[in-house]
Amino acid sequence: MNLLNPQARFTTLLENETLARLEKMRLLPRRRLTNRTRGEHHSSKGGTSTEFADYRDYVAGDDVRNVDWNIFARLERPYVKLYRHEEELHVVSIVDASSSMQFEGKFERARQLAAAFGLMGLLNLERVSVFSCNHKGKDPVFLPPCSGRVSRKRLFDFLEHVEGGGDFPIEQAVEAVLRRHRGRGIAVLLSDFLTFGNLEKCMNRLYSNGLEVFAIQILGPSEIHPDVNGDIRLVDCESGHAVDVTSAGDLLGLYQEHRLALEEELGILCRQRSGRFLSISSQDSLDWVLFDLLRRKGWVR
Repeated sequence: MNLLNPQARFTTLLENETLARLEKMRLLPRRRLTNRTRGEHHSSKGGTSTEFADYRDYVAGDDVRNVDWNIFARLERPYVKLYRHEEELHVVSIVDASSSMQFEGKFERARQLAAAFGLMGLLNLERVSVFSCNHKGKDPVFLPPCSGRVSRKRLFDFLEHVEGGGDFPIEQAVEAVLRRHRGRGIAVLLSDFLTFGNLEKCMNRLYSNGLEVFAIQILGPSEIHPDVNGDIRLVDCESGHAVDVTSAGDLLGLYQEHRLALEEELGILCRQRSGRFLSISSQDSLDWVLFDLLRRKGWVR
């Protein structure tokens, strides 16, 4: 059952110890909007089959009736039997790969989180796909839907090789993804959300397409607590537009008001559509985000 080779890292994105802990976790959607194929998430209609599919580690809260006691007797470690169910959750991660994400490790953290959410989906027999969006006018680069532990390497290889840099606003990226995506479930949005576009429209589109939004805003430390003084020139890394600012230190209070207002707006947009929102720093510990913050917020267990 152990996916790790102690002699080498399974992926450059995540430590082996992190992968081992993720094996035991699962996503906790609120809406349970799923597809009538297979998976581990039950619908309100109920109904399951008895066709065996796979094993995974026992997690607190699992139905003990699904524990394989023969394996437990041999290995002294509980494993849960997974069966093919009537319905299946689709986990689609949308990674903002635009130029604004190429700053203070934001894109790297987005790729790591996409790998973590994808792995949790794969090991619980959900369908997983990933879209990486950078240059406006070009189709997103994407990993087609896949499922099961055999797809782990495909997921990691895709995320290890996606490139960043471009001018694709997150709201337009969502529109481009929905032209290709099929399936109901969870949409994991990983972005800094630094855009002038209409975020309400793309959130509505995700909701109407049967996708519960898990939105994580990733900001660099200097975007959260900028340290600037004197006269400076600000250049938009995506559009190239420049603005000259006199006495930048005097504007920090106004900047913080706008940043916090954006964070509040994003939270409201997600909550009004039964979604979830978090804002983190790219320097926050990855293990703290995955195994503490997301658990406390009820995104995973």
